[in-house]
Amino acid sequence: MTAVSTLSRLDAGSLALRLRLDTLTRQVADGRKGPLYGDIAPQARVAIDLRADMARRDVWQGTIDTTLARTAVTQNAMQRISDVATDFYQKAVKIDGTSGTLIASVATQARAAMAEIASLLNESYAGQYVFGGTDSANPPVPDAEGIASSGMATDIAAAVAGLSGGTAAMVAAATLAAAASDAPGTTPFSAFLSDPAGGFAEPRRSVPTGDGQSVDYGVLANRNAAAASTGETTGSWSRDILRGLATLAALDPSQATLGTDFTALVATVRDGLRSAIDALGVEKGTLGATEARLQAISQRHADVTVTLTAQLASIEEVDMAETISRLDATRTQLEASYQAISLVSSLRLTNFL
Repeated sequence: MTAVSTLSRLDAGSLALRLRLDTLTRQVADGRKGPLYGDIAPQARVAIDLRADMARRDVWQGTIDTTLARTAVTQNAMQRISDVATDFYQKAVKIDGTSGTLIASVATQARAAMAEIASLLNESYAGQYVFGGTDSANPPVPDAEGIASSGMATDIAAAVAGLSGGTAAMVAAATLAAAASDAPGTTPFSAFLSDPAGGFAEPRRSVPTGDGQSVDYGVLANRNAAAASTGETTGSWSRDILRGLATLAALDPSQATLGTDFTALVATVRDGLRSAIDALGVEKGTLGATEARLQAISQRHADVTVTLTAQLASIEEVDMAETISRLDATRTQLEASYQAISLVSSLRLTNFL
């Protein structure tokens, strides 16, 4: 009976060693204390909270990265728009009423530039129009290629065609009104962006950056976001540029004979383009500061995630060196247990007599 009792105890001890060996072998294989939250009690709740925090920060980083890609497209478009506006500002400086050929050439180029500006305002990223506000699935300028024939351009052309002695100020006011108009059939911008109760009144698009936190970044095609236009302006840098280009496109070389009225109208174009260029510079600079802020926030989330990951690892993961050492010791104990069982099992009754 003593041998049987001893063998039973050895079997029980061997079973416990085998279970411990299985656990240690799995821990060495995957580095984790166990697959269940019970394996890390009483810190399971802390681990759940850490994982939730890391998941939120991962989402915030993802949305920030997408936003930064979108703002990069916006910046590139605004830079090209600024370049075009600057080019035509310089052309307008050279128009002095002495060269009909220059006037005709600038008019032709201005018509093409209008289509380019409209296309730039229709820039998109990942299927979303970056200047479209929340109506990002639809182009802000529905007929970019035909903008030179839009109601705005037609009204401006009609006003310029009526230029005569003493009417420069009146013509300039008419072009300003046409460019500022949101009336259907006149504005080249989408119905959504032109709706006073819809897109025209909506706040800038923003990106969530944390719990209860967000950063504005959106720029709309038909109105300023952060910049305040001054001087000869509609209040919108994009409208000012289109107004200037449409006015230049409507000039006729024969109007140069009007003298001061012609040069006054051209001066109005220059002033409007100058105002637009300045406002666009502010817009780009403000968006650049926003991009820097978003990058800093994203980096902060990344740094905090590293810390949280280390905290989670201390709860869920094993010390590999210690675990390997325990595995070797347990394997040695188990082998010794098997040898003891083999020795006890080989005993005969005569050995106890």
